[in-house]
Amino acid sequence: MKNSKILIGVGAVILVLLLLVLGSYNSLVQKDQAVTASWAQVETDYQRRSDLVPNLVATVKGAANFESSTLTAVVEARAKATSIQIDASTLTSENIAAYEKAQSGLSGALGKLLAIAEAYPTLTATESFRGLQTQLEGTENRIAVSRKDFNNAVKSYNTSIKTFPNALIAPMFGFAPKAYFEAAEGSETAPEVNF
Repeated sequence: MKNSKILIGVGAVILVLLLLVLGSYNSLVQKDQAVTASWAQVETDYQRRSDLVPNLVATVKGAANFESSTLTAVVEARAKATSIQIDASTLTSENIAAYEKAQSGLSGALGKLLAIAEAYPTLTATESFRGLQTQLEGTENRIAVSRKDFNNAVKSYNTSIKTFPNALIAPMFGFAPKAYFEAAEGSETAPEVNF
């Protein structure tokens, strides 16, 4: 009788521990999937921007005497930005920094293109150019929101794998911290404006 009570007690402890491990594991999987989904949205928004570039370049090309070097720089930056792909399982600081560097190159090239385009009143007056410019602005806003949502998902995931009892369980199942999107190098310094 006493042995059966001990066995029932040990069985209950094992069952509670097993349920704790299963609950923690399922929670970690959900948070990992949230990070993966958020990363997919970031990539989708950057892809949307890349998809707008050929139409923008074609519209601008029609402007007389437009600087071909600027158009070439945009096309090359787009090619570089779309060539870097990161799997959600390899979201390291280095990989995200390389991805962001390529995307920043495209942002810079597009910024220069739009700034130079302002010198062409017939171009900026066209409906297709204004429409593309509006779509690009909207896409940049989407990218900012997606990056924020991604960082929030990473924060939730990283916090979860570092808190008890998940901190004991996460390493057993290969859950490791993920990197955040960080501001581009030099963005902490405001640009100088001289008149």
